[in-house]
Amino acid sequence: MALSVPAIMKTTAARLSALYLLLFAICAVLLVFYMTSLSARMLTAQTQDTINDEVLGLARAYKRGGLPVLVRVVEARSRQPGANLYLIADANGQILTGNVQSLQPGVIETEGWTTEPFSYQRFGEGELDRLRSGVADPAAPQPGGTQTEGEQGHNAIALVLRLPNQMIMLVGRDLGEPERFRAVIKRSLMLALGMMGLGGLLIWFFVGHAALKRIDGVSEASRRIMGGDLSGRLPVTGAGDEFDRLSENLNTMLARIATLNEGLKQVSDNIAHDLKTPLTRLRNRAEATLSGKHKTSDYRQALEGTIAESDQLIKTFNAILMISRLEAGYSSEHTNRVDLGAAVSDVVELYEPVAEEAGVLLEADLDGAFLVDGNRELIGQALSNIVDNAIKYSVDSATTPAVRVTLDRTPGEIRLTVADNGQGIPDDADRARATERFVRLEKSRSQPGSGLGLSLAKAVMTFHNGRLDLLPGNPGLSVVMSFPTREDH
Repeated sequence: MALSVPAIMKTTAARLSALYLLLFAICAVLLVFYMTSLSARMLTAQTQDTINDEVLGLARAYKRGGLPVLVRVVEARSRQPGANLYLIADANGQILTGNVQSLQPGVIETEGWTTEPFSYQRFGEGELDRLRSGVADPAAPQPGGTQTEGEQGHNAIALVLRLPNQMIMLVGRDLGEPERFRAVIKRSLMLALGMMGLGGLLIWFFVGHAALKRIDGVSEASRRIMGGDLSGRLPVTGAGDEFDRLSENLNTMLARIATLNEGLKQVSDNIAHDLKTPLTRLRNRAEATLSGKHKTSDYRQALEGTIAESDQLIKTFNAILMISRLEAGYSSEHTNRVDLGAAVSDVVELYEPVAEEAGVLLEADLDGAFLVDGNRELIGQALSNIVDNAIKYSVDSATTPAVRVTLDRTPGEIRLTVADNGQGIPDDADRARATERFVRLEKSRSQPGSGLGLSLAKAVMTFHNGRLDLLPGNPGLSVVMSFPTREDH
């Protein structure tokens, strides 16, 4: 999707990039000026120190032999390669000796350091420039003159001194090397600034543009999700950056929301279909009781039946609410260390009379301590539902255990298994459906129940970060409750 410059600058990424680039440019420009001025000051100070050393040496020569010795020393030093500027002039400013052919007017008129760099020509440079250009100038300046307007020269700084005989001595140094050094630093810093600015723009274009594309993808997916398509997911590139982590967390949240919505839809459908029958039965019983004349005992029997039917409906609603809270993670139940062996013993002891009445032998195989983090009441309720189902669908057996409850430990988890010797659920699809709300398979229609027992057990295991598995037995069905051990938390 192409964006105009104003539209791009409305994005946070573009504004941040522009702000950082502007801040970087300001800092870089200030750095250029600071470095160039610092280098100029350092070189100027170094030049002045060099000139002061030269002046001290010439002063010692003057004290040693007067003007003749000073002139000889100046002439000798003037001819050395890379020599400083030397000039001796009379009181009228006429150059007598040195390596300076002409000066900017007014330089030697004031004693002390020159306030500004001045232009000059070394001895013989004017003639050399004219020979190189092929032009002969009969009016060429002679030694001892001043620089005329239009002549090209070098820049320098110097120290001007008045000798005791009123003659003038100038010792200076050319600024060509410092200026070249300063120009090199300036060009280097400007080049670095340009390269870093270009690099910033390229980084913004490639990285920022890619980030904008990913944000556009997230926005597009969000619009689809807000439109009601909860199956949509935010794009994940696999780069593992902040965008991927945000998308993964939001996708997990969307999957959870979709699961809760599906559960809510199932609850609504189940209430509409499965609870319609008992409510209709209640109404028909009340209508039949009111029609015609009955004895007091008949009315009492009808009311008792209505109360029993209402209690069953209340239990069903409570189970539905409990399942919804557990699956949504909103349960207020507290967890602590639970001994599964003790919980199993309590449930087995509670259901032994029920099993005996049904002609089924119930047995528990407990060996060792099995401690998990959980809620004992919820675990006991889930286990009671599973044991109750196992007793209902087991085959009568007075000598061998028809229902066996066992505890064992595997790497990372503790498994609580309830196995029966009934017909089981041979089909994989039916075993997966058996844990859904109000689902009652054809073989279970003959037994009383609401179809919420295994659903509640599954919700309890979800609450405990475990799982509920239905496995085929030989014969019968094995229901396995797998609890994570403390090391997995």
